[in-house]
Amino acid sequence: MDDQNKVKKTVRDSYADIARASGSCGCGGCCGSSNQTVQKQSGEIGYSQEELDQAPAGSNLGLGCGNPTAVASLKEGDVVLDLGSGAGFDAFLAAKKVGSTGRVIGVDMTDEMLEKAGENALKAGYTNVEFKKGDIENLPIADSSVDVIISNCVINLAPDKEKVFQEAFRVLKPGGKLMVSDTVLLKPLPEELKNDKDLLIGCVSGAILKEDYLELMHRAGFANIQIHKETPAFLEDYGLSITFSATK
Repeated sequence: MDDQNKVKKTVRDSYADIARASGSCGCGGCCGSSNQTVQKQSGEIGYSQEELDQAPAGSNLGLGCGNPTAVASLKEGDVVLDLGSGAGFDAFLAAKKVGSTGRVIGVDMTDEMLEKAGENALKAGYTNVEFKKGDIENLPIADSSVDVIISNCVINLAPDKEKVFQEAFRVLKPGGKLMVSDTVLLKPLPEELKNDKDLLIGCVSGAILKEDYLELMHRAGFANIQIHKETPAFLEDYGLSITFSATK
């Protein structure tokens, strides 16, 4: 098994465990698994109380590092794609905004997360959301078929981030928008931290330098890249949580 597939297996296995336990492990390190802790964390990274209240119980596992739907300017009828949708939290928030004439597609590579998201959708009666198994480096989505892409603290986990941005560009309609919260580095991590499994799952060791991250987006074809929010994140002086937007 090559290094990239080893990384994906580690991520998949770890997030399967999180889904089974319905625990939470937010970016930058594991945290408490109680619902109260998750709600508090989510409020601190930009979710309103109304958003926290309207999402189906069990969909918010405290895995995000920002609120991409807050800057997405979603409107009724939009087709939205959520990269790494997990238990469905951001997908459900988007579904409320696009209404019955819109559609939200969540893509995730972990069966246990997809099962949990499907159960949440069924219990809460969401009919405009679907969840598909897939790799964000090779999306099971047609060319130029999506109005808006959202993603929350997931791209840092992908070994080939350039391919992720190329795929995002491919599936967006002309003029479509990419809205992402993620973690980036301000300076390189020491070698021992790069190889730490727990830091990979905690959205740290898989992160790359901010300037390299933005360059990959430019190379994929994205324009009008705007950073809406930056927050010091993990390992003081090393990383940031950023929320940004870009257009095709």
